[in-house]
Amino acid sequence: MTTARTNHSAPPEEPGSLGEIIGDISEGLSRLFRQEVELAKVELKTEASKAGRAAGMFGGAGIAGLLAAIMLSFALTYALDNVMPLGWAALIVAVLWAVVAAVLFTVARSQARSISPMPTQTIETLKEDAKWLKHPTTSGTTSS
Repeated sequence: MTTARTNHSAPPEEPGSLGEIIGDISEGLSRLFRQEVELAKVELKTEASKAGRAAGMFGGAGIAGLLAAIMLSFALTYALDNVMPLGWAALIVAVLWAVVAAVLFTVARSQARSISPMPTQTIETLKEDAKWLKHPTTSGTTSS
């Protein structure tokens, strides 16, 4: 008795049409892009958590600094009381703090004016990625 040998392995899959190949590539790129976005979200959550903890510590340091400034102001006021009336000493300390506040306000206002709420670099990169996905044979950048 002879047994016939049968081939149980499937023949190699033939490549599909050009449209199927491009569809597979497009699907793969879309999946890759979604995975990159998910990775960015995870990284941003981690960094936001670190930033929150740091902000809390800065807040505590700010409160401690405020208390120190108040106590030093009282100390300076009472030190000046040795050479002038207490009312004038308190007025001098208050004027010093008003000058500090005015300088800080001016610097903060100039920095606040330079803030841009739009993530312009990210928007440009996403536009370039979209151009590349539409025309994968070009770089997606415009020549100047």
